[in-house]
Amino acid sequence: MVVTRESDQPRPAAARTPTWRREVAIAAGSLAFGLIALPFAIYLVGQQVLGEYAADSGALGVAESIWRDFLSLRLPTWILVLSPYLALQLLRAARRVWRPRL
Repeated sequence: MVVTRESDQPRPAAARTPTWRREVAIAAGSLAFGLIALPFAIYLVGQQVLGEYAADSGALGVAESIWRDFLSLRLPTWILVLSPYLALQLLRAARRVWRPRL
C-alpha cells in the first residue's frame, strides 16, 4: 500500500495560480487595508483611550492626515501603512519555520 501526502496530489487548474499573482494580491489587499481601514481603526481606538482627536476633524481628519503623510513619504507613516503586510509576512515566515516536516 502506497501512502501519498495531500501535497503530492496534482492540484486542479484553478488552484494553480502563479505565485507572483497571489503575492501581488496579498500585497494590494494589505496596502488597501493599511490605507483605508487602519486609519479609522486608529481613530476609534484613540478616541476610546485618549479622547477626541481634534475639535471638528473626526475620523476623516485622522485618515486625511495619514494619507497626506504617506504621500509626503514620511517613514513612520509608511511603516504604519505597510504594517499589515509586514505582519502577514512575519506570520507566514514563522509558519514555515515551525511547520512540521513530513
